[in-house]
Amino acid sequence: MTWEQRYHPLRDEWVVVAGHRQHRPWHGQRTAAPSVAVPPYVADCYLCPGNARVSGAKNPDYDGVLAFDNDHPCVALDAPEVEAVPPGTEAMQRAERALGVSRVVCYTPRHDLTLARLPLEQVVRLLQHWQTEYRALSALPGMRHVLVFENKGEAVGVSNPHPHCQIYATSFVFKTIETEARQGAAHWAKTGRALLADIIEAERRDGRRLLVDRGAALAFVPYFARYAYETFVTPARSYACIADVPEAELVVLAQALREVLVRYDNLWQQDFPYVMALHQAPLGGQQPGFHFHIELHPPLRQPNLLKFLAGPEIGGGSFISDTSPERTAAELRAVSAVHYRATAGGP
Repeated sequence: MTWEQRYHPLRDEWVVVAGHRQHRPWHGQRTAAPSVAVPPYVADCYLCPGNARVSGAKNPDYDGVLAFDNDHPCVALDAPEVEAVPPGTEAMQRAERALGVSRVVCYTPRHDLTLARLPLEQVVRLLQHWQTEYRALSALPGMRHVLVFENKGEAVGVSNPHPHCQIYATSFVFKTIETEARQGAAHWAKTGRALLADIIEAERRDGRRLLVDRGAALAFVPYFARYAYETFVTPARSYACIADVPEAELVVLAQALREVLVRYDNLWQQDFPYVMALHQAPLGGQQPGFHFHIELHPPLRQPNLLKFLAGPEIGGGSFISDTSPERTAAELRAVSAVHYRATAGGP
């Protein structure tokens, strides 16, 4: 039985690990795995090749990665000026323009595939494209951060199941990254080492939560995991952003990422939902102690059973994990690194 608080050094917060709650009686809402076969092309999909998007623009008959500006951006370089607030309220009612660029990156023209089911060479090309996008977006005037993320699956509210991610280049730094940068800088000032590098060393010494270790890149369920199957995929060496990762190490990183995603799907033989985010240093100036990595946050804690955020998380601000990171890591290690659909003759 695991019943303790664990410190999350990147977020400067404590996580309550209550592994004995995983199998408590549950009568609430459950999700359902899709039972309908997905075709490789969908005529009314905004992201499939040759189709018109909501803006009226038509996708090319692409083969590989396709990137374009989001038709419904939440940030824009021409964002309108903020509205004036009533006199005397300025101290408590502050606003700034949400400046930036929002991009969509389709992984493949195939509507029926996922990142887990792409061949390794296509995953490598995707990471290379992320590098290209990062270099271009980070060079735009006024940008302070580049966030790459994927929402996969209905369980996390994805608006289009076609395999894709989004990229936000923004005039502000998202809160989690801001905290992580501050924690990393403080650790660097104290020890002269990157905070995540020390976390990696501890995970390698412990070994119980390691999922993949290919030398130049590795993946693990962190000691302080908040979600049941939360996983970090990271280069072993410290880089500020994905654009700084050398080609050889990028290939190994792609291998580690793909293996984790395959194990996710194999765990319960279904397309595993998750939120994936690339944690990259804020732009502008040196960021001592920042270590680029990829975080995966799956919402499921059992087959078709979501982790709901409730009183402690939303009301109290402290996360409660219903599972033990050691146990979930062992579950993921126990399944095959070959996708179950490939073994059944699928793509």
